[in-house]
Amino acid sequence: MRKPVIIGVSGGSGSGKTSVSKLIVESFANHSILLIAHDSYYKDQSQLTFHERLKTNYDHPMAFETELLLKHLKDLQNYKAIRIPVYDYTTHTRSTEVIHQEPQDVIIIEGILILEDKKLRNLMDIKVYVDTDDDVRIIRRIRRDIIERERSLDSVIDQYLNYVKPAHHQFVEPSKRYADIIIPEGASNTVGIDLLKTKIQSIINSGE
Repeated sequence: MRKPVIIGVSGGSGSGKTSVSKLIVESFANHSILLIAHDSYYKDQSQLTFHERLKTNYDHPMAFETELLLKHLKDLQNYKAIRIPVYDYTTHTRSTEVIHQEPQDVIIIEGILILEDKKLRNLMDIKVYVDTDDDVRIIRRIRRDIIERERSLDSVIDQYLNYVKPAHHQFVEPSKRYADIIIPEGASNTVGIDLLKTKIQSIINSGE
């Protein structure tokens, strides 16, 4: 039995990697395809107080339960269903909910640190890095965190300067060297997206 095609889409916070991932999903809607966010695998912090949770560096590899993601990907490769955790950004810990996910033929993993982890990289058929200017990324992050996550401007800027930016230069940016394909400016780069779609289709066709 052929294993599912696994595609990793990485890039800095606000780079547009989620938009790129969603475009791929839409383009291959006639195939069995699923999208998994690394953010769903933030560690459970229910044992910590809310104040202690706020001090967590969510842009550091230690913030993730990547071993669980690895186990889930291997289960999906063997066409076994998984239960994806749901992270609650308002309480800064895992929700009691989980998402039942059946295996699919194409799996997209997206997240800022998925190319930083060697074990994850080794499972990927295609590794993508979405490369977007820092000033564009910070503006997108401010908009997202204020509108979607109801955070104050001061808290977003403080988190960016103290955690996001240092982690980006230490972990995320260096992982770009592992990418098979680099897409500047994310979803607006239609040529890059089309080339990626062509490559994915060729892998799918080779297994048919």
